[in-house]
Amino acid sequence: MNNADAATSTDITDLILIEHDEFRTRFANLCGMRGERDVAAQVVAWRVLADLLEVHANAEEEILYPELLRRGGDRAPAETVDAIGDHNQIRDAIKLAAGVAAGTESWWAAVTACRRANDEHLAEEERDVIPDVLTHTDSGLRSELGVRWMTFHSEHRAARGISEDDVDPKAFVRDNS
Repeated sequence: MNNADAATSTDITDLILIEHDEFRTRFANLCGMRGERDVAAQVVAWRVLADLLEVHANAEEEILYPELLRRGGDRAPAETVDAIGDHNQIRDAIKLAAGVAAGTESWWAAVTACRRANDEHLAEEERDVIPDVLTHTDSGLRSELGVRWMTFHSEHRAARGISEDDVDPKAFVRDNS
């Protein structure tokens, strides 16, 4: 699938992968701002990215992972526990950044921790979860999930109404299996 096809797809896996690319680009751009004097620009870039990460995690927890638990293979519960744990690491780093002065070494350390947790999560999801979803769902279901994904994003743009609280991975699997 080329970029133009992906941009018009409603397949949830395509939509997730598009966001993964956006996260990588936004982190690279933000980290490229390190050392610049314009801390306000760094804060704006970070806040937009942090909000997108939170909406993405919540959308996965509401839409993707419950479906993976219902239809995925034997590894789906472990993949889900790992993914929710990753989401919590990302959330914790976002909270850490919010608790220190922007532009400081402590702030950059929190941003870097978030980037590392996110990079690991994206790699695992692309290596394990996306193939599992593709194997155990058909294109019609993935399209239905994609429409739900886009609706969720539209309703929660800029993390409005989204909890930033950690989620218990094992309770999540138990409650959604």
